[in-house]
Amino acid sequence: MPDTELQQRPFLSDTYVEETRIGFRFLSSHTWQHHVLRVAIDDLRGLFDGDLPQAPVLLDAGCGQGKSFKHLHRVFAPSRLLGTDADPHSLALSAAEAQRLGLSVELRGSDCARLQYPDASVDILFCHQTFHHLVEQEKALAEFHRVLKPGGYLLFAESTVAYIDTWVIRWFFRHPMHVQKSAGQYLHMLRAQGFSFGPQNVSYPYLWWSRAKDFGLLERLGLRRPPPVGQREETLVNVVARKPLEQP
Repeated sequence: MPDTELQQRPFLSDTYVEETRIGFRFLSSHTWQHHVLRVAIDDLRGLFDGDLPQAPVLLDAGCGQGKSFKHLHRVFAPSRLLGTDADPHSLALSAAEAQRLGLSVELRGSDCARLQYPDASVDILFCHQTFHHLVEQEKALAEFHRVLKPGGYLLFAESTVAYIDTWVIRWFFRHPMHVQKSAGQYLHMLRAQGFSFGPQNVSYPYLWWSRAKDFGLLERLGLRRPPPVGQREETLVNVVARKPLEQP
């Protein structure tokens, strides 16, 4: 029986925007798990400069329904896997997912802008498609920086405003539109918080599902090549950013 610890604390619902019912169901789908989560985690693995941390303490910030757990365990082999989310129902589903997988996951209810973890207690922090739901993005990023150990890694995978601000996404999902950012703006935010990374630590996936205007139909039919980086409006940005070993 896996050791799944679930600690619930009061949540601050005004700091994040909850998903719609359709969106919530989508986050449990095979498409989400296989074409979104798996692809993002494998891509982030390739953005490390060197070897991965051995037996890291890994926090999934905004773990949702726990569908990332098996992929994070497969790629990073954490000694402790932590998960936090501001939605009690999602946490309950995460606990069930961890038990189904036979994984030990320590779950704790908290908003990303007020993480319930000690300073410098995490080796890797995984934040996938969570940031665009957060109202207090600067506070959340400061919290990520705080709980990471010096030399720890932030795995940041996010959709940009070019994807979020489309009729398809606005119709089916719910987001705080006033905080949505471009890929460049997200990178600037990470650097301003004190994270370091180079071009080799950043990728701009141009996946079909992120092309809400046409879903990349012409490219998929072989009628057009996708425009290269620098000649298109990026819909996704993945970053492996590091907290410096020495703090100023």
